[in-house]
Amino acid sequence: MKRSMSATLGLLMMATQVHAGTNPWDDKTLDPDKRADLLLKQMSLEEKITVVDGLFGSVAKLGGKEIDPVPEALMGSAGHIPGVPRLGIPAQEETDAGVGVATQGNTRDKVRERTSLPAGLATAATWNPEVAYQGGAMIGNEARLSGFNVMLAGGVNLTREPRNGRNFEYAGEDPLLAGTIAGAEIKGIQSNHIVSTIKHFAENDQETGRMTVSAEMDDDQARMSDLLAFQIAIEIADPGSVMCSYNRVHGTYACENDLLLNKILKKDWGYKGYVMSDWGADYSTAKAINAGLDQESAWVFDGVNRFGPDLKKAIADKSVSQKRLDDMVHRILRSLFAKGVIDDPVKQGPIDYAKDGAASQADAEEAVVLLKNDGGLLPIKSGLKKIAVIGAHADVGVPAGGGSSMVYPVGGNAFPGIAPTTWPGPVMFHPSSPVKALKSRLGQTEITYTDGADPAAAAQAAAGADLVLVFARNWDGEAHDEPLDLPDNQDALISAVAAANAKTVVVLETGNPVLMPWVSKVAGVVEAWYSGTSGGEAIARVLTGEVDASGRLPITFPASVDQLAHPQIVNFGQERPEPYSVEYPEGAAAGYKWYDKQNLTPLFPFGFGLSYSAYAYENLTAKEEGGKVTVSFTVKNTGARAGKDVPQLYVGHQGDGWEAPRRLAGWQKVSLQPGESKQVSLTIDPRLLAHFDGKKHKWEIAKGSYELSLGSSSRNFAQKTTVNLEAKAF
Repeated sequence: MKRSMSATLGLLMMATQVHAGTNPWDDKTLDPDKRADLLLKQMSLEEKITVVDGLFGSVAKLGGKEIDPVPEALMGSAGHIPGVPRLGIPAQEETDAGVGVATQGNTRDKVRERTSLPAGLATAATWNPEVAYQGGAMIGNEARLSGFNVMLAGGVNLTREPRNGRNFEYAGEDPLLAGTIAGAEIKGIQSNHIVSTIKHFAENDQETGRMTVSAEMDDDQARMSDLLAFQIAIEIADPGSVMCSYNRVHGTYACENDLLLNKILKKDWGYKGYVMSDWGADYSTAKAINAGLDQESAWVFDGVNRFGPDLKKAIADKSVSQKRLDDMVHRILRSLFAKGVIDDPVKQGPIDYAKDGAASQADAEEAVVLLKNDGGLLPIKSGLKKIAVIGAHADVGVPAGGGSSMVYPVGGNAFPGIAPTTWPGPVMFHPSSPVKALKSRLGQTEITYTDGADPAAAAQAAAGADLVLVFARNWDGEAHDEPLDLPDNQDALISAVAAANAKTVVVLETGNPVLMPWVSKVAGVVEAWYSGTSGGEAIARVLTGEVDASGRLPITFPASVDQLAHPQIVNFGQERPEPYSVEYPEGAAAGYKWYDKQNLTPLFPFGFGLSYSAYAYENLTAKEEGGKVTVSFTVKNTGARAGKDVPQLYVGHQGDGWEAPRRLAGWQKVSLQPGESKQVSLTIDPRLLAHFDGKKHKWEIAKGSYELSLGSSSRNFAQKTTVNLEAKAF
């Protein structure tokens, strides 16, 4: 049938309208800001308040009474924000956290069993952004298939206090490494058309006093350390939301902090998403909103519904303007459009646990750090007659960290009953046994297991073995900090076993650095961290040499507590002491920078890790061109085995404003066959060549010579060169 041109154009217009939806904001060709504006104009005051007022998705307590979640909330979820069905705005369904889809511990229903990544600190130990991205994509997909469209992931608080109980959730002590790894994970999560947060903003560096402590640090120094980590991650991933923290900064709560939220995050960094409060971190209505808080999370934790009825009153008395409320809602809608939440609604579906377990295992394998290997006991040689495995319930599984990030594993807790059994517990073991994994690979070797509760009995079991593997663990978790000593008499256990058999290797399963008074007595030390769903398999593959030991430390291991910038923690172990302050005079010199500045020798330095092969670095060159410094070099596998190396570039300058002798300026994880060489080229972020001047409100590069050091850790350099730079402000 022949059609006129006008009829054809009419049909095309109709098809376009159908494709775009029935509402103007459904047009996907428009940018997220325009779509948010169009939708916002159709919303009533009550509907606007609905999307900024968060509810809890599990059983809560208020005034001694239990409060049930609304029926629409997903079972045991972290939060539920009702949608506006008439306008196509979906409910925001929130789940913790950075290692996987968690279940709140106070649900009355059966817990949600899901795949867990290794600890965030373990992912940082991979020094591999691609691994971080793939892990994020995996847990984001499980969140989506579980019905969640907001994931409370992406912890990037720097390790300023190595006893912090939540360090295992974060990404180490260096802003470039932490920001890059966390940003990659967030980007992976959001590839599933869901929102990811970044948290906890900002300077939330310890759990002791987390509800009352005030972090006191020079703002310029914070810009070059804690805040720089956030800035880098936000630039990489553009997370849909930022979660402000519990603590105060310069005496003002983070969720009421105009400097942090309005001036730095939204103005200086141009952040277009929304700020949500941590659970129980909102202390006001007008003050918090006018300081930049856009959404109250699970208001029951605050004790008062401040972004519900109180917000409506604040609009009426003009302590909160209609313009500010519209900005809050706009930011939320913009993120829902920008991340695909509205256009691609989540739908619950089956999860491929085998595939996801493999993704977790790949992360765990690259995270294992070989710290000591005297006599080349590792990888485990074939033909050994007997291996004695001792401690840490390695016969049944691998430990996890505690608190809101904890994921309940498929198959349940492999060793239940260890206190605390309630939040921030239960103490969890993923049912992936290192012993079983070793037995499946070393069928001709007798492998025995002893629990290690009795050091004398363990020593006896170890005495006649060809190799002894002592698994040692700690338990870190939310709402508490922990000493750096191994608990439960494990130091004595290791010493007793090492005295009985010199061929002893210690496998650490920890969420933080630990002290090692026995380190000179053992032949080997392996840091396996909290290794996640498939941790037993991952550990066995590294120990047997199926894969190289390619992890590198994202955090310094001190030789003693006296080496720390803060040897004592005031109010240690208390969550809600009277308000007090913690001074951070070290400023941006956190972690390895502190050790360098004070000329201290740590037990194991930042970036350190041995391999089953050997590597050489050659041909280091640097050039400045067009305002950018580019560094090139060659890395060669000089050993007899295939492996992965992490050549690291550090930059140093003697000018004013530098917090320490050198900073990490770049790295690349390189996979090499024996004898193979690869050329590596790195471009240095200009901020790592500069200092932040708060008075001028600019980054400044000083004129002069800058030393570039290439090596295998922050303390081991193979080659150095220099580059001369002109003064520059930006």
